Amino acid sequence: MISIEYGQKIIQNMVATLTNEPGVYQMLNDKGEPLYIGKAKNLKKRVVNYTQITKLTNRLRRMVAETTEMKIVTTHSEVEALLLESNLIKKLQPRYNILLKDDKSFPYILITQDHPFPSIAKHRGTQINKGRYFGPFASSGAVEEALVLLEKVFLIRNCSNSFFENRTRPCLQYHIKRCSAPCVEKISKSDYALLVKQATSYLLGKTDQVQSFLAQKMQEASDRLAFEEAATYRDRIRLLARMLAHQRINVQGIHDADVIAIVEHGGQTCIQIFFFRNSQNFGNDSFFLAHTEESSLPQKTAAFLTQFYDEHQPASTVILNQLPADFALIKRAISERHEKKTIWEVNPFGQKQELLQHAISNATNAINRKLSETLMVGKLMDEIATVFHMQNRPLRVEIYDNSHLQGTHPYCVMVVADEKGFNKKAYRKFAIQSPGPEFGGDDYAMMREVLHRRLLRSTEESWPLPDLILIDGGQGQLNATLEVMQELSVEGVTIVGIAKGPERNAGRERFFMENRKPFSLPENSSALHYLQRLRDEAHRFAIGTHRSARQKKLIRSQLDEINGIGSLRKKALLQHFGSVKGVVGATLKELMLVPGINKFVAKKIYQYFHEK
Repeated sequence: MISIEYGQKIIQNMVATLTNEPGVYQMLNDKGEPLYIGKAKNLKKRVVNYTQITKLTNRLRRMVAETTEMKIVTTHSEVEALLLESNLIKKLQPRYNILLKDDKSFPYILITQDHPFPSIAKHRGTQINKGRYFGPFASSGAVEEALVLLEKVFLIRNCSNSFFENRTRPCLQYHIKRCSAPCVEKISKSDYALLVKQATSYLLGKTDQVQSFLAQKMQEASDRLAFEEAATYRDRIRLLARMLAHQRINVQGIHDADVIAIVEHGGQTCIQIFFFRNSQNFGNDSFFLAHTEESSLPQKTAAFLTQFYDEHQPASTVILNQLPADFALIKRAISERHEKKTIWEVNPFGQKQELLQHAISNATNAINRKLSETLMVGKLMDEIATVFHMQNRPLRVEIYDNSHLQGTHPYCVMVVADEKGFNKKAYRKFAIQSPGPEFGGDDYAMMREVLHRRLLRSTEESWPLPDLILIDGGQGQLNATLEVMQELSVEGVTIVGIAKGPERNAGRERFFMENRKPFSLPENSSALHYLQRLRDEAHRFAIGTHRSARQKKLIRSQLDEINGIGSLRKKALLQHFGSVKGVVGATLKELMLVPGINKFVAKKIYQYFHEK
């Protein structure tokens, strides 16, 4: 039987084999899952601390009690150990490490350099396309807003190269004055290049030059009595002023900076980060930390910085409201990771402190909103417990929905909600394994298969048994679910089918339960509205999963049939053209512009689509 004494012995045995080198250690449970990942300047001195049970916190005692195995990796330096630790924590998400929840990639604006007439677009992910990248922006919304205004001011195209090559007349973007239509020679190559240069200057923060250029053009047009052209420049100057009023900052010493504030309140720890690039505000975002019990603010700050900057490049200046633990080590590690020198400032004075206070205020507000939402969800869960005659508030709700197209590409999804709202990390997709389109169209059989597969995993820590299962469907779906529950002897789970009314109108849903007549809830019921949200989220996730599967099948059925097109070339083609349709419409010359596609391969692709 696993106990703290057993875990202590495992660690003691490991200590006897350790050296005084730097490295990374992993505590594993009896299933081989990582419990905790740590780094050490001296492995032997660090790990031996876990054998001194009386000096450990309650959290670490629980971890030692669950430990049945350890893994050790030595490194050349403590900096290398810190980088490896950060990478492993992000990848493996151990239960006893401080974790950065909902880490994400950030979007950039890309001005391409692979075409005589460059385009402007949003880009997220690995920066492998040839061009200049500007960012990061805090959200897709911030990028979309910036792109719209950039297109209106600088009239740069946003279409793909294949779309550009096949135009014979201007598209809608030209008519709504968001593109100069270089595809049909409405603008010369030199004049278009000047527009691209001005857009680049703006994104680099050289806004005064851009304003002067536009003002000069407006005056020249006015002197020629070309008043309509002058009015166009006037409108573009006004749009530019609007952009600057929204984005520009005037803080001495702030040109390129990340402003980071960490705040803890009500059991929540939130980090707010503002991105300033080229004296422009590129937005802000909130992050929440998990598993922070018994950890200090310096430890939490250190955990955030190492995990966040493992992938994201820091600005030239990083401003913090909290001194991190192991600060000197963190600074060296991040500098080596990105091969970039960064200035770090903790609680500076003056205008920088005002920016920091603004970030602190935003972090506090984000925590208050989260706590308010948690309280609201708790009340809704209590109301749901009353509606479904449950003894206690459901702590985990699972919602299931099927999606297929006449039996093809059948999928079922599981959406999870708890007292904090939707738990997206717990969402699951189930590809229906039983063969045949006829089976794929049998919703009852699909539900039986999926519930059987899911409930067999209920003993796993990451798949705890739910308190409530919602099935998108009526009596038939309910019966199929109950059959599986009975077959597997699963008890203590409330099962509810939710189906739209006779006219399939939202608000007239009917609910189906065992040993209870179908019933509806009042249209103004808050519980009904929440249940609709749960059902709609499952429906959204199911439709998205099904569409993704169909798209992948389409890609496989076309590109994979071309001899010599492997996964790397296929990926390069799709990233360059954006879709299979873009590849199909590409010219031979355009195909040769794709990295990894030589003339021979380009000819083979072109012939496949055009000479059948």
